[in-house]
Amino acid sequence: VQLQAYGGGLVQAGGSLRLSCAASGRTFSNYAMGWFRQAPGKEREFVAVISRGGASTSYADSVKGRFTISRDNAKNTVYLQMNSLKPEDTAVYYCAAKTPAGEYAYWGQGTQVTVSS
Repeated sequence: VQLQAYGGGLVQAGGSLRLSCAASGRTFSNYAMGWFRQAPGKEREFVAVISRGGASTSYADSVKGRFTISRDNAKNTVYLQMNSLKPEDTAVYYCAAKTPAGEYAYWGQGTQVTVSS
């Protein structure tokens, strides 16, 4: 499956952004979908995941209550709504498709999010 993430940008602290990730190539609803991020000089970290049907979600503690992951299987798209953004949320954000075996096998190219203080 091919993934294309977009929607990043520059925002002031306290602001909001919505990231989107469009999928193509395989049946989107076969995959749980995750968002990850990587800040400069740091390892890639998990942000959020949503189940194949969208009924179940999970978040990193650092974003819980501020970020919301959702998906539209009819549009083959997963979203990450980010509210109350902080400078420490600055990173390149990646979407990834998780196979039934539990592996994040497919990755998008990343979209930059920069939060100014």
